[in-house]
Amino acid sequence: MDDTLRGAWPVAPTPFHDDGTLDLDGMRRVLDCIVDQGVDGLCILANFSEQFLLSDEERERLTRLCLTHVDGRLPVIVTISHYATSIAVARARQAQALGAAAVMMMPPYHGALLKGTAEQTFEQVARVGEVGIPIMIQDAPLSGVDLPVPLLVRMAREIPMVRHFKIECSGAAGKLRALVAEGGEHVVSPLDGEEGITMLADLDAGATGTMCSAMIPEHVRRVVTDHAAGDREAAVAGYARILPAINHENRQCGFRAAKAAMREGGVIASDFCRHPVPPLAPETRAELLGLLRPLDPVALRWGR
Repeated sequence: MDDTLRGAWPVAPTPFHDDGTLDLDGMRRVLDCIVDQGVDGLCILANFSEQFLLSDEERERLTRLCLTHVDGRLPVIVTISHYATSIAVARARQAQALGAAAVMMMPPYHGALLKGTAEQTFEQVARVGEVGIPIMIQDAPLSGVDLPVPLLVRMAREIPMVRHFKIECSGAAGKLRALVAEGGEHVVSPLDGEEGITMLADLDAGATGTMCSAMIPEHVRRVVTDHAAGDREAAVAGYARILPAINHENRQCGFRAAKAAMREGGVIASDFCRHPVPPLAPETRAELLGLLRPLDPVALRWGR
């Protein structure tokens, strides 16, 4: 059976009330909106879900809520990254028990100086692999841990559950191309990230899809599907059309962009982000919405 991840896999934002408490009804609406965006799957509790601003109890509660509410309508990837291997393993077990399609993990790190070595990273991934749920390795600059292609290929070859990769480092296309060439059949799903800002080059390099945000994933998906169908001209045109909005998201807004779009579209009542994350400046938010309106994304009209 082909279990390759294809298309667009947006990260679900985590909504809060204006007082900073979790908006659980809003979380359900976010998930319903993502389903209606017509994407291929979704990811929860990732960096763009503000995972670093959630308590352990909140993470567990959100994992249960999201997997229960999605209820098989889309496959769900649960982020389980943690410096402690035992905690990463426990999170993987919970995700598996609740029906997640896969888990995603960064290398073990905690701050700028407490980082796992290449061997420690391999050992942690191997321990999670014993749980028996497919693993996506997230190669993100945030961890500060270097994941060279030979290490990624070793994981793919020696840890059966390592099947998917999210490559969002600098020069992602070159790394994806090398990973696909050296990993062969062991690299089942090479995806890119970074909101899809380098998506066209990454698709040319062999990416099967992208883990973007939930801002305009239906448009992102169209680029992927056109490219996969061999219509590169349509893929280039689609990419060029959405790139200004994605660039503004990537360079000016970060995870706040999807929340701003969903608030504007009535999906959520508040785009609050927990301190120390500052709110979007009014000018930055207005520029974002000005770039989004011509695209008429689902997120801008879902709740209206």
